[in-house]
Amino acid sequence: MTVGALAHLFGTYTYKEMAQTLGEYRINHVQLAIWKAFNDYDFTKPGVLNPGLVRNIKKEFDKNEVDISIIASYLHLFDENEVAHQTFIQRYKELIRYASMFGAPMIATEVGRPQPNGDYEKDWDKLYHSLVELVREAEQWGIIVGLEAAHGHLIGSARTLKQMLDELNSSQVGVVLDPGNLLTQENYQKQDEVIEEAFELLGKHIVACHAKDRLLDAQGILRETSPGLGLLNYDLFMQRLHQYKPECHIIIEHTEPEDMYRVIQFIEQKRAQFAK
Repeated sequence: MTVGALAHLFGTYTYKEMAQTLGEYRINHVQLAIWKAFNDYDFTKPGVLNPGLVRNIKKEFDKNEVDISIIASYLHLFDENEVAHQTFIQRYKELIRYASMFGAPMIATEVGRPQPNGDYEKDWDKLYHSLVELVREAEQWGIIVGLEAAHGHLIGSARTLKQMLDELNSSQVGVVLDPGNLLTQENYQKQDEVIEEAFELLGKHIVACHAKDRLLDAQGILRETSPGLGLLNYDLFMQRLHQYKPECHIIIEHTEPEDMYRVIQFIEQKRAQFAK
């Protein structure tokens, strides 16, 4: 199967407990954010990872037949606090250095939210130079930097993500596509256009996808929900994904562990319609 999940959706455990839990739920592969999923050690500071620890983590996951397909960063890459910013950069570089030992070819990256009334040009410039530094490191280690657009983040749309791809101009940079992240209160009624634009601009750069859904609550506010329970056009999503990137890994978001089997079956059945 090509559908996996965010590891930390199952909770926070020791790495042995996490591997066993994922195995019990028969999750084939995960996106792993070590400081969200594991509580054995303090991974919020750079310097803890080492070859012995990473190999032991991977052995436990292998024992439970769970692949680590993506490492996640969740780090703010243009923080105004320079001390915090440098810490985030060092943590990201550490992930790059050890990603291949985890068995993951990429780091998934939402870049962070700007401050209210922030200076867009200044933020963009700092983000760009941060990514240049990280991409240079990734090129040395053969790891893909997978950028993800998310509404409300500095890279918040398919167009701004394409702009950053063009500016970085590196074959080591790819796209983690989540159509649910691109839908807003203003554009959800034109979601087919949003999805089509995303694939037209970013399709050839996709290295993985995320899957969530969107629905309107009782007050008419657009909210996140589990795949298959909202209004996202999964037929179009899966059709275009098969067209551009057949068998691309998909990571489930915003889903309770008890609902994982339903979601995996939902997505796999949608994919199968267009893989014939």
